[in-house]
Amino acid sequence: MPIATPEVYSEMLDRAKAGKFAYPAINVTSSQTLHAALRGLAEAESDGIIQMSTGGAEFLGGQYNKDMVTGAVALAEFAHVVAEKYPITVALHTDHCPKDKLDGYVRPLLKISQERVAKGGNPLFQSHMWDGSAEKLDDNLAIARELLGEAAKAKIILEMEITPTGGEEDGVSHEINDSLYTTVDDAFRTVEAVGLGEHGRYLLAASFGNVHGVYKPGNVVLRPSILKELQEAVAQKYGKANAFDFVFHGGSGSTIEEITEALENGVVKMNIDTDLQYAFTRPVAGHMFANYDGVLKVDGEVGNKKAYDPRVWGKAAEAGMAARVVVAAENLRSAGNKRK
Repeated sequence: MPIATPEVYSEMLDRAKAGKFAYPAINVTSSQTLHAALRGLAEAESDGIIQMSTGGAEFLGGQYNKDMVTGAVALAEFAHVVAEKYPITVALHTDHCPKDKLDGYVRPLLKISQERVAKGGNPLFQSHMWDGSAEKLDDNLAIARELLGEAAKAKIILEMEITPTGGEEDGVSHEINDSLYTTVDDAFRTVEAVGLGEHGRYLLAASFGNVHGVYKPGNVVLRPSILKELQEAVAQKYGKANAFDFVFHGGSGSTIEEITEALENGVVKMNIDTDLQYAFTRPVAGHMFANYDGVLKVDGEVGNKKAYDPRVWGKAAEAGMAARVVVAAENLRSAGNKRK
């Protein structure tokens, strides 16, 4: 079962939470980065999550007539076919979607999955993300509740971001300041608005100092202990222990100790993008520098077809990204934990 059914996806998340590990959530922008993600997960014997951002989906839709829905649907359908060859289970997810892109991305994709489910099939995607972190919390949660109801109709899990992640991703940016820490009051307001599963299952991207982008270890002040505080406060008030399924955003440059503490406090999904972009591009750069006069027709020469054939440097890119996926799975303790 390479692409998880809704029931299997829920079981995967439950198992991760109980086992205190998390799934690498890998952003892909092409069929080749998809294969790299699947290959890395398979080599690590880890299940995982494959995701597309709005920018990634638009890129996938082609530059002639850019369309996010076309790009997302095309790669999702492709994934349903090619994932069959990999001995792991993955869920398909859409990453950050702000308010101004909901009508051009998440809402149409929800309708597609609702139609599939109404005909007795499974949804095309297993989860979608609503990024309302740029909105006032009341407005954010009102939209979240509406989307959660639509997602539930399609047996889809909604991911929501209630407070900002610093830095910039796909045009959504936030300053790096004290607003990057979710409060207990934020958690209470979230429960009051969307419940604790009775209106549909959701993943929660709470903020504990997370920042998107490239940072050396120590340059970002993460406080994973905040996640424990949120879990304990909600348990005390609502009587449900470990209520939240947390998502770790902006993890590039995080230390193993920070990642481990986040896992202990309920993180079941960690987004991996920036580090994998570099791991994919670095072998290509190395190939181009090492084969300069082969990939270019220098001084009237004809170059070397074996050097500039995209399959040559593309294979190196796939291998580089796959190797970094293995490291991510090991760091998140999902390696060796694939479904039996």
